[in-house]
Amino acid sequence: MNPSRLRRLRPVPDTEPQLTFRTIHGHRRAFRMTGEGPTLLLLHGIGDNSTTWTEITPHLAENYTVIAPDLLGHGHSDKPRADYSVAAYANGIRDLLSTLGIDHATVIGHSLGGGIAMQFAYQFPHMVDRLILVSTGGITKDVHPLLRLAATPILNEALKLLRLPGAVPAMRWVGTMLTRLHGTPLHPGAALHDTPDLVRILTELPDPTAYEAYLRTLRAVVDWHGQAVTMLDRCYLTASLPIQLIWGDRDTVIPVSHAHTAHTSMPGSRLDTFPDAGHFPFRDDPLRFVHTIEKFLSETRPSPFDEARWRQLLNTGTVQPTLTPDASTRATALDTIGPPERKAT
Repeated sequence: MNPSRLRRLRPVPDTEPQLTFRTIHGHRRAFRMTGEGPTLLLLHGIGDNSTTWTEITPHLAENYTVIAPDLLGHGHSDKPRADYSVAAYANGIRDLLSTLGIDHATVIGHSLGGGIAMQFAYQFPHMVDRLILVSTGGITKDVHPLLRLAATPILNEALKLLRLPGAVPAMRWVGTMLTRLHGTPLHPGAALHDTPDLVRILTELPDPTAYEAYLRTLRAVVDWHGQAVTMLDRCYLTASLPIQLIWGDRDTVIPVSHAHTAHTSMPGSRLDTFPDAGHFPFRDDPLRFVHTIEKFLSETRPSPFDEARWRQLLNTGTVQPTLTPDASTRATALDTIGPPERKAT
Protein backbone atom coordinates (compact mmCIF):
# COMPACT_ATOMS: atom_id res chain seq x y z
CA MET A 1 0.00 0.00 0.00
CA ASN A 2 1.28 3.43 -0.91
CA PRO A 3 2.14 5.25 2.37
CA SER A 4 0.34 8.38 1.13
CA ARG A 5 -2.88 6.37 1.01
CA LEU A 6 -2.59 5.96 4.78
CA ARG A 7 -2.75 9.70 5.47
CA ARG A 8 -6.47 9.70 6.06
CA LEU A 9 -8.77 12.22 7.65
CA ARG A 10 -10.67 11.28 10.76
CA PRO A 11 -14.19 10.05 9.96
CA VAL A 12 -17.04 12.50 10.46
CA PRO A 13 -20.20 10.44 11.12
CA ASP A 14 -23.59 11.30 9.64
CA THR A 15 -22.26 14.06 7.42
CA GLU A 16 -22.83 12.60 3.95
CA PRO A 17 -24.63 15.36 2.02
CA GLN A 18 -27.78 14.21 0.27
CA LEU A 19 -28.08 14.40 -3.49
CA THR A 20 -30.38 17.28 -4.49
CA PHE A 21 -31.78 18.23 -7.88
CA ARG A 22 -32.66 21.44 -9.68
CA THR A 23 -34.16 21.61 -13.16
CA ILE A 24 -32.56 24.37 -15.24
CA HIS A 25 -33.44 24.95 -18.90
CA GLY A 26 -35.39 21.70 -18.80
CA HIS A 27 -32.44 19.57 -17.67
CA ARG A 28 -32.11 18.03 -14.21
CA ARG A 29 -28.87 18.93 -12.45
CA ALA A 30 -27.68 17.01 -9.41
CA PHE A 31 -25.58 18.47 -6.61
CA ARG A 32 -24.59 17.93 -2.99
CA MET A 33 -24.73 20.83 -0.53
CA THR A 34 -23.76 20.91 3.12
CA GLY A 35 -22.34 23.18 5.83
CA GLU A 36 -22.68 26.87 6.62
CA GLY A 37 -20.55 29.92 5.94
CA PRO A 38 -18.80 31.31 2.84
CA THR A 39 -19.38 29.18 -0.24
CA LEU A 40 -16.89 26.67 -1.64
CA LEU A 41 -17.83 25.29 -5.06
CA LEU A 42 -16.17 21.95 -5.92
CA LEU A 43 -15.97 20.97 -9.61
CA HIS A 44 -14.94 17.42 -10.51
CA GLY A 45 -13.05 16.19 -13.57
CA ILE A 46 -14.16 14.50 -16.79
CA GLY A 47 -16.10 11.27 -16.34
CA ASP A 48 -16.16 11.74 -12.56
CA ASN A 49 -18.91 13.02 -10.26
CA SER A 50 -19.49 14.75 -6.94
CA THR A 51 -18.72 11.63 -4.88
CA THR A 52 -15.03 12.09 -5.71
CA TRP A 53 -14.97 14.77 -2.96
CA THR A 54 -16.69 12.59 -0.32
CA GLU A 55 -13.73 12.29 2.05
CA ILE A 56 -12.90 15.99 2.26
CA THR A 57 -16.40 17.51 2.10
CA PRO A 58 -17.38 17.01 5.79
CA HIS A 59 -14.19 18.70 6.98
CA LEU A 60 -14.58 21.72 4.73
CA ALA A 61 -18.25 21.94 5.73
CA GLU A 62 -17.29 22.65 9.34
CA ASN A 63 -16.64 26.28 8.35
CA TYR A 64 -18.02 26.66 4.84
CA THR A 65 -21.06 25.99 2.69
CA VAL A 66 -19.82 23.30 0.32
CA ILE A 67 -21.53 22.72 -3.03
CA ALA A 68 -20.40 19.81 -5.21
CA PRO A 69 -22.41 19.44 -8.42
CA ASP A 70 -22.53 16.57 -10.86
CA LEU A 71 -21.64 18.45 -14.03
CA LEU A 72 -24.14 18.12 -16.86
CA GLY A 73 -23.50 14.80 -18.60
CA HIS A 74 -21.99 13.30 -15.43
CA GLY A 75 -23.17 11.40 -12.38
CA HIS A 76 -26.88 11.81 -11.69
CA SER A 77 -27.29 14.96 -13.79
CA ASP A 78 -29.06 14.69 -17.13
CA LYS A 79 -27.00 13.77 -20.19
CA PRO A 80 -28.65 15.53 -23.11
CA ARG A 81 -27.32 16.04 -26.61
CA ALA A 82 -25.93 19.48 -25.76
CA ASP A 83 -22.96 21.83 -25.74
CA TYR A 84 -20.25 20.41 -23.46
CA SER A 85 -17.62 23.10 -23.98
CA VAL A 86 -15.93 24.71 -20.98
CA ALA A 87 -17.84 27.93 -21.75
CA ALA A 88 -21.16 26.09 -21.63
CA TYR A 89 -20.18 24.43 -18.34
CA ALA A 90 -19.31 27.84 -16.90
CA ASN A 91 -22.75 29.11 -17.90
CA GLY A 92 -24.36 26.11 -16.22
CA ILE A 93 -22.46 26.73 -13.00
CA ARG A 94 -23.58 30.38 -13.03
CA ASP A 95 -27.19 29.28 -13.48
CA LEU A 96 -27.00 26.71 -10.67
CA LEU A 97 -25.54 29.22 -8.22
CA SER A 98 -28.20 31.74 -9.24
CA THR A 99 -31.02 29.30 -8.48
CA LEU A 100 -29.46 28.72 -5.06
CA GLY A 101 -29.27 32.45 -4.35
CA ILE A 102 -25.46 32.47 -4.23
CA ASP A 103 -23.74 35.54 -5.65
CA HIS A 104 -20.09 34.53 -5.24
CA ALA A 105 -17.89 31.62 -4.19
CA THR A 106 -14.37 30.28 -3.92
CA VAL A 107 -14.12 27.78 -6.76
CA ILE A 108 -12.13 24.55 -6.43
CA GLY A 109 -11.68 22.73 -9.73
CA HIS A 110 -10.01 19.40 -10.44
CA SER A 111 -8.70 18.46 -13.91
CA LEU A 112 -11.47 19.43 -16.37
CA GLY A 113 -13.16 21.12 -13.40
CA GLY A 114 -10.08 23.33 -13.07
CA GLY A 115 -10.44 24.41 -16.68
CA ILE A 116 -14.11 25.15 -16.06
CA ALA A 117 -13.18 27.09 -12.91
CA MET A 118 -10.77 29.27 -14.91
CA GLN A 119 -13.38 29.80 -17.61
CA PHE A 120 -15.97 30.67 -14.95
CA ALA A 121 -13.60 33.26 -13.47
CA TYR A 122 -13.09 34.72 -16.94
CA GLN A 123 -16.79 34.89 -17.85
CA PHE A 124 -18.11 35.88 -14.43
CA PRO A 125 -15.22 37.52 -12.53
CA HIS A 126 -17.61 39.26 -10.13
CA MET A 127 -18.74 35.85 -8.83
CA VAL A 128 -15.29 34.45 -7.94
CA ASP A 129 -13.67 35.10 -4.55
CA ARG A 130 -10.65 32.86 -5.12
CA LEU A 131 -9.51 30.01 -7.37
CA ILE A 132 -8.09 26.68 -6.20
CA LEU A 133 -6.88 24.68 -9.20
CA VAL A 134 -6.10 21.01 -8.65
CA SER A 135 -4.17 19.13 -11.36
CA THR A 136 -6.01 21.39 -13.73
CA GLY A 137 -6.49 21.11 -17.45
CA GLY A 138 -6.24 24.00 -19.87
CA ILE A 139 -2.53 24.82 -19.46
CA THR A 140 -0.34 23.17 -22.14
CA LYS A 141 -1.21 20.40 -24.60
CA ASP A 142 0.42 17.50 -22.70
CA VAL A 143 -2.10 14.95 -21.45
CA HIS A 144 -2.26 11.21 -20.78
CA PRO A 145 -2.00 9.25 -24.08
CA LEU A 146 -5.16 7.33 -23.16
CA LEU A 147 -7.18 10.56 -23.30
CA ARG A 148 -5.72 11.40 -26.71
CA LEU A 149 -6.70 7.96 -27.96
CA ALA A 150 -10.13 8.22 -26.39
CA ALA A 151 -10.83 11.23 -28.63
CA THR A 152 -10.26 9.08 -31.74
CA PRO A 153 -12.80 6.73 -33.39
CA ILE A 154 -10.62 3.64 -32.78
CA LEU A 155 -10.75 3.77 -28.99
CA ASN A 156 -14.33 5.03 -29.10
CA GLU A 157 -15.34 1.64 -30.47
CA ALA A 158 -13.16 -0.18 -27.94
CA LEU A 159 -14.87 1.61 -25.04
CA LYS A 160 -18.20 0.21 -26.24
CA LEU A 161 -16.92 -3.21 -25.13
CA LEU A 162 -17.64 -2.06 -21.57
CA ARG A 163 -21.31 -2.70 -22.36
CA LEU A 164 -20.69 -6.44 -22.74
CA PRO A 165 -21.92 -8.62 -19.85
CA GLY A 166 -19.24 -8.99 -17.20
CA ALA A 167 -17.01 -6.23 -18.59
CA VAL A 168 -17.63 -3.74 -15.78
CA PRO A 169 -17.04 -6.25 -12.93
CA ALA A 170 -13.82 -7.28 -14.69
CA MET A 171 -12.69 -3.66 -14.89
CA ARG A 172 -13.47 -3.15 -11.21
CA TRP A 173 -11.45 -6.27 -10.37
CA VAL A 174 -8.50 -4.86 -12.31
CA GLY A 175 -8.81 -1.58 -10.40
CA THR A 176 -8.90 -3.45 -7.07
CA MET A 177 -5.83 -5.48 -7.95
CA LEU A 178 -3.88 -2.39 -9.03
CA THR A 179 -4.84 -0.64 -5.80
CA ARG A 180 -3.58 -3.59 -3.76
CA LEU A 181 -0.34 -3.72 -5.75
CA HIS A 182 0.25 -0.01 -5.43
CA GLY A 183 3.44 0.67 -3.51
CA THR A 184 4.54 -2.99 -3.52
CA PRO A 185 7.63 -4.32 -5.33
CA LEU A 186 5.34 -5.78 -8.02
CA HIS A 187 3.91 -2.41 -8.94
CA PRO A 188 5.63 -0.54 -11.82
CA GLY A 189 5.71 2.71 -9.86
CA ALA A 190 4.61 6.14 -10.96
CA ALA A 191 3.69 5.02 -14.49
CA LEU A 192 0.43 3.48 -13.26
CA HIS A 193 -0.12 5.63 -10.19
CA ASP A 194 -3.48 6.98 -11.35
CA THR A 195 -4.74 3.80 -13.02
CA PRO A 196 -7.11 2.70 -10.19
CA ASP A 197 -8.94 6.04 -10.32
CA LEU A 198 -9.04 6.00 -14.12
CA VAL A 199 -10.51 2.49 -14.01
CA ARG A 200 -13.09 3.72 -11.48
CA ILE A 201 -14.17 6.43 -13.94
CA LEU A 202 -14.27 4.07 -16.93
CA THR A 203 -16.68 1.74 -15.13
CA GLU A 204 -19.24 4.57 -15.12
CA LEU A 205 -19.31 4.79 -18.93
CA PRO A 206 -21.22 1.71 -20.16
CA ASP A 207 -24.52 3.61 -20.13
CA PRO A 208 -24.87 4.94 -23.73
CA THR A 209 -26.00 8.42 -22.67
CA ALA A 210 -23.09 8.76 -20.21
CA TYR A 211 -20.71 7.49 -22.88
CA GLU A 212 -21.90 10.01 -25.48
CA ALA A 213 -21.75 12.89 -22.98
CA TYR A 214 -18.21 11.83 -22.03
CA LEU A 215 -17.09 11.85 -25.67
CA ARG A 216 -18.66 15.25 -26.35
CA THR A 217 -16.94 16.68 -23.27
CA LEU A 218 -13.59 15.11 -24.13
CA ARG A 219 -13.66 16.25 -27.77
CA ALA A 220 -14.38 19.81 -26.68
CA VAL A 221 -10.99 19.99 -24.92
CA VAL A 222 -8.77 17.18 -26.27
CA ASP A 223 -7.83 15.87 -29.71
CA TRP A 224 -5.05 13.53 -30.90
CA HIS A 225 -2.54 16.38 -30.49
CA GLY A 226 -3.45 16.69 -26.79
CA GLN A 227 -5.28 19.44 -24.93
CA ALA A 228 -6.80 21.86 -27.42
CA VAL A 229 -7.77 24.64 -25.02
CA THR A 230 -5.56 26.97 -22.99
CA MET A 231 -6.24 29.89 -20.69
CA LEU A 232 -2.62 31.10 -20.56
CA ASP A 233 -3.31 33.92 -23.01
CA ARG A 234 -5.50 35.67 -20.44
CA CYS A 235 -3.75 34.84 -17.19
CA TYR A 236 -2.88 38.51 -16.80
CA LEU A 237 -6.53 39.05 -15.86
CA THR A 238 -5.96 37.11 -12.62
CA ALA A 239 -3.43 39.60 -11.24
CA SER A 240 -5.58 40.52 -8.22
CA LEU A 241 -7.29 37.13 -7.74
CA PRO A 242 -6.00 34.80 -4.97
CA ILE A 243 -5.04 31.53 -6.67
CA GLN A 244 -3.86 28.27 -5.12
CA LEU A 245 -2.41 25.52 -7.35
CA ILE A 246 -2.24 21.96 -6.03
CA TRP A 247 -0.57 19.10 -7.93
CA GLY A 248 0.71 15.61 -7.28
CA ASP A 249 4.33 15.11 -8.28
CA ARG A 250 3.38 11.70 -9.74
CA ASP A 251 0.51 12.94 -11.87
CA THR A 252 0.39 10.70 -14.95
CA VAL A 253 -2.63 12.41 -16.51
CA ILE A 254 -1.50 16.07 -16.53
CA PRO A 255 2.24 16.35 -15.76
CA VAL A 256 3.41 18.40 -12.79
CA SER A 257 5.36 20.60 -15.23
CA HIS A 258 1.98 22.21 -16.03
CA ALA A 259 1.81 23.35 -12.42
CA HIS A 260 5.03 25.33 -12.75
CA THR A 261 3.96 26.85 -16.07
CA ALA A 262 0.63 27.92 -14.57
CA HIS A 263 2.28 29.23 -11.40
CA THR A 264 4.69 31.46 -13.29
CA SER A 265 1.94 32.66 -15.64
CA MET A 266 -0.47 33.66 -12.88
CA PRO A 267 0.79 36.66 -10.88
CA GLY A 268 0.83 36.04 -7.14
CA SER A 269 -0.41 32.45 -7.30
CA ARG A 270 0.64 29.85 -4.73
CA LEU A 271 1.83 26.36 -5.64
CA ASP A 272 1.90 23.22 -3.50
CA THR A 273 3.09 19.93 -4.97
CA PHE A 274 2.27 16.79 -3.00
CA PRO A 275 5.00 14.12 -2.90
CA ASP A 276 3.92 10.61 -3.94
CA ALA A 277 0.49 11.89 -5.05
CA GLY A 278 -0.95 11.54 -8.53
CA HIS A 279 -3.75 13.17 -10.49
CA PHE A 280 -6.10 12.98 -7.49
CA PRO A 281 -4.10 14.57 -4.64
CA PHE A 282 -7.27 15.04 -2.57
CA ARG A 283 -7.69 11.26 -2.62
CA ASP A 284 -4.00 10.35 -2.23
CA ASP A 285 -3.35 12.75 0.64
CA PRO A 286 -6.68 14.21 1.87
CA LEU A 287 -5.22 15.40 5.17
CA ARG A 288 -2.62 17.61 3.51
CA PHE A 289 -5.17 18.70 0.92
CA VAL A 290 -7.62 20.00 3.51
CA HIS A 291 -4.84 21.69 5.49
CA THR A 292 -3.54 23.39 2.33
CA ILE A 293 -6.98 24.70 1.44
CA GLU A 294 -7.75 25.88 4.97
CA LYS A 295 -4.42 27.69 5.17
CA PHE A 296 -5.00 29.41 1.83
CA LEU A 297 -8.52 30.45 2.79
CA SER A 298 -7.42 31.82 6.17
CA GLU A 299 -4.50 33.80 4.72
CA THR A 300 -6.32 35.41 1.78
CA ARG A 301 -9.34 37.61 1.34
CA PRO A 302 -11.94 37.48 -1.43
CA SER A 303 -10.91 39.55 -4.40
CA PRO A 304 -13.36 42.41 -5.06
CA PHE A 305 -14.18 42.78 -8.74
CA ASP A 306 -13.04 46.12 -10.14
CA GLU A 307 -14.77 46.66 -13.48
CA ALA A 308 -12.62 49.68 -14.36
CA ARG A 309 -9.45 47.69 -13.66
CA TRP A 310 -10.77 44.77 -15.74
CA ARG A 311 -11.48 47.11 -18.66
CA GLN A 312 -8.00 48.59 -18.38
CA LEU A 313 -6.39 45.15 -18.43
CA LEU A 314 -8.38 44.14 -21.49
CA ASN A 315 -7.27 47.31 -23.28
CA THR A 316 -3.62 47.33 -22.31
CA GLY A 317 -2.87 44.00 -20.67
CA THR A 318 -0.65 41.36 -22.21
CA VAL A 319 0.41 37.99 -20.94
CA GLN A 320 4.15 38.50 -21.52
CA PRO A 321 4.98 41.02 -18.75
CA THR A 322 3.42 38.72 -16.14
CA LEU A 323 5.55 35.74 -17.10
CA THR A 324 8.51 34.56 -15.08
CA PRO A 325 11.99 35.65 -16.15
CA ASP A 326 12.95 31.95 -16.10
CA ALA A 327 13.79 31.32 -19.74
CA SER A 328 12.56 27.71 -20.07
CA THR A 329 9.22 28.25 -18.37
CA ARG A 330 8.65 31.49 -20.24
CA ALA A 331 9.36 29.75 -23.54
CA THR A 332 6.93 26.95 -22.66
CA ALA A 333 4.13 29.40 -21.88
CA LEU A 334 4.67 31.49 -25.01
CA ASP A 335 4.93 28.38 -27.18
CA THR A 336 1.62 27.15 -25.73
CA ILE A 337 -0.13 30.39 -26.59
CA GLY A 338 1.39 30.67 -30.04
CA PRO A 339 0.44 27.63 -32.17
CA PRO A 340 -2.67 28.15 -34.32
CA GLU A 341 -4.19 24.80 -33.36
CA ARG A 342 -4.52 25.97 -29.74
CA LYS A 343 -7.59 27.92 -28.76
CA ALA A 344 -9.01 29.77 -25.79
CA THR A 345 -12.76 30.20 -25.34
